[in-house]
Amino acid sequence: MKKFVAIAGNIGVGKSTLVKMLCDEMEWEPFYEPVTENPYLADFYKDMSAWSFHSQVFFLTHRLRSHFQLASHPNSVIQDRSVYEDAEIFAQNLFRQGHITPRDYQTYRELYETAVQFLPPPDLVIYLRASVPTLLNRITRRGRDYERKIAPEYLNSLNNLYESWIENFTLCPVLAVPADDLDYVEHPGHLRLIVAKVNDKLTGKEEVVFEPEEVARAAED
Repeated sequence: MKKFVAIAGNIGVGKSTLVKMLCDEMEWEPFYEPVTENPYLADFYKDMSAWSFHSQVFFLTHRLRSHFQLASHPNSVIQDRSVYEDAEIFAQNLFRQGHITPRDYQTYRELYETAVQFLPPPDLVIYLRASVPTLLNRITRRGRDYERKIAPEYLNSLNNLYESWIENFTLCPVLAVPADDLDYVEHPGHLRLIVAKVNDKLTGKEEVVFEPEEVARAAED
C-alpha cells in the first residue's frame, strides 16, 4: 500500500539527506522542492516589508500543487519539507518580524487554511528536531554561501515556531527524531533505527520514541 511521508525541520537539519537515504533504504521515491524561479524574490530581498506577502503566496501556491500531486502519486513518496511549514513557520515568522501587515497576514492565513481543508494529509510527518548549535554546525559543513549569514537568533526563532507547530499538529501521526543525537550520515545503525521507527509509526504503533540506550547501541552497529 502506497504511503506519503513528509520530512519537516529547520534550515540545515538534514531533511534532503534523510529523504535520499530513506528512499534508498525503503525503495520509495524522493520528492525534493522543485527549482522554481520566484518572480518576487529579488524584490523581496531588496524590500521585505513590501514583498513578503507576494513572495509567500507564490511559494504557498507551488507547495499546495506539489502536495496534491504527491497525495495522488501511484508510488510511496517522501517529501522534503511540507506545505504546512510554509505557513506555520516561515510566513508566521515574517509576520512576527513586521514584514507582513496584519491585514495581509490574515488574508494569507485564510487562503492557507481553506486550501489545506481540501488536501489529504500525509500518512506521516517526520520532524527532525535539532538545537541551534547542531544546525549551525551542519550549515557550516555543507558550505552554501547564501546560508553563511544566517544568524543564530533567526534559527532559534524558527525552532520556537517549529516546536509550537508540531505540538499542536493533529492532521496525521508525527515521528519526532532527535537529530542532535542521531547522525544517520556517519552511523548506518542510526539510519536503520529511523527506518524501524518509521515502519512502526506507519503500521499504527501509537507510542514510538527513540530511547537513549537504543540510540547508543545503533551508533555501534
